[in-house]
Amino acid sequence: MVHEANVKQAAAEKQLKEAQGKIDVLQAEVTALKTLVLTSTPSSPNRQLHPQLQSSGTRGASRHVRNKSASGAFTSSPGKPEPSSISIAAKEDREMDSVLYAEFLLWKENPSVERSSAFLSRIYREDIEPCLSFTRSELSQLVQSAVENNSLTIEPVAMSALPMVKASAIECGGPKKCALSGMSRLCRHRIKLGDKGSYYYISPSSRARITAVCNFFTYIRYIQQGLVRHDAEQMFWEVMRLRREMTVAKLGFYLTDQG
Repeated sequence: MVHEANVKQAAAEKQLKEAQGKIDVLQAEVTALKTLVLTSTPSSPNRQLHPQLQSSGTRGASRHVRNKSASGAFTSSPGKPEPSSISIAAKEDREMDSVLYAEFLLWKENPSVERSSAFLSRIYREDIEPCLSFTRSELSQLVQSAVENNSLTIEPVAMSALPMVKASAIECGGPKKCALSGMSRLCRHRIKLGDKGSYYYISPSSRARITAVCNFFTYIRYIQQGLVRHDAEQMFWEVMRLRREMTVAKLGFYLTDQG
């Protein structure tokens, strides 16, 4: 009877942990939705959507808005001045690419997450596939499919209560080995692909790359569902910012939690 009670308790604790992980993801998506539907105009920009507009005194202490965010304003290394302190007059400028904008407008007439359009086909080729290309190619494909299907779960791992990794689950990585890159790294998060029972431990860099792609898909799904209240040009520049997130994450840059 004691053994049976212990088994039931362990199963209940596992279900509770999985439920809490799903709640965290849903809360993060709600936060992202609230942020994305806010109107941001050139005369009154939303500073959280445009981290480059934050003053040098607050950029280092800023946190990414979305739980899945992979990049944005990066903190400088100790002892190195931020770009704004080198040249106060320097600012980020931008110029619209007419071909990219035309592809976006054509896609926006009938928005879809299918990659058949010129708009998404280009982004897959130039951003998504390179960002999700890891050493373990087979697992990389599974991760990409789960992101596309919106069935991937990322959850933090309690470092004080990490389970022992069984020999039969080595391919899933471990607390000190990333399952995607195969490199020895401290893995504070793990992913689950759909309803499969296996968890894969991932390094901070791998997490940043996955979440950068998740950010992009989340935003275009919001456009598809009619939830974004921006005009076409504002949507386009937000897409370009998300493309830059994927590129930066692929190069190995990512934010870390402070404190």
